[in-house]
Amino acid sequence: MNAAQPLIHLENITIRYRIPTEPIRTFKEYAIRALQGKVRHRDFLALSGLNLDIMPGEVMGIIGQNGAGKSTLLKVIARVLHPNLGRVVVRGRVAPLLDLNAGFHAELTGRENIYLNGAILGFTYRQMQQKYAHIVEFSGLEEYIEAPMRTYSSGMWTRLGFSVATDERPDILLVDEVLAVGDESFQRKSYERIRQFQEDGTTIVLISHSMPQIKDLCTRATWLQHGQLKICGDPAAVIDTYLKNCP
Repeated sequence: MNAAQPLIHLENITIRYRIPTEPIRTFKEYAIRALQGKVRHRDFLALSGLNLDIMPGEVMGIIGQNGAGKSTLLKVIARVLHPNLGRVVVRGRVAPLLDLNAGFHAELTGRENIYLNGAILGFTYRQMQQKYAHIVEFSGLEEYIEAPMRTYSSGMWTRLGFSVATDERPDILLVDEVLAVGDESFQRKSYERIRQFQEDGTTIVLISHSMPQIKDLCTRATWLQHGQLKICGDPAAVIDTYLKNCP
């Protein structure tokens, strides 16, 4: 892979949502009012004309207040969302740690959900057989793995989701606040695994409200505000500007 070529190229990315101007409680109410021509909308720009290149091996921190467009940006890179305008180029295998509970079924056992989640991530049954023991060991859920996941705590769901999604080192890792969930011991294990990915050359895009975490892990940081890129550069400088302007 050409080290001078961006692994992630975002050009003039715009995500626009149409939102009703008045609260509508149910889909039935919305349908009736829509047929009557009584629904009024306003446009909301979750991302507006965003341009960003992320190079191989970089760790890019994304900071900003709630609603700034951070999670939307990661969903665009993961191809979960398609922009209304703009061009997205992503080179390499992506592991998106966006919602670690996605892809799990509460009535299936932990073991069954490992294979189900692996299939969603694109792995074959044979590949998952080879990965299974390591996933269970990392999760620390050996004694619960044959129980249905409806009996798991939210922390246990997170541990299993992280263990499946990160068992194999990706080219690009997208992390949306997952280091802030789970018990302290597993947070430490998760942090160490991501740190190892970083040392092995994985490109990482990390959303976090922890400024020390951004300073420690990231080679660059980007501040988003109201869907727009305000500043991108050295993490310490970006964080300092952000804190001075958004107390």
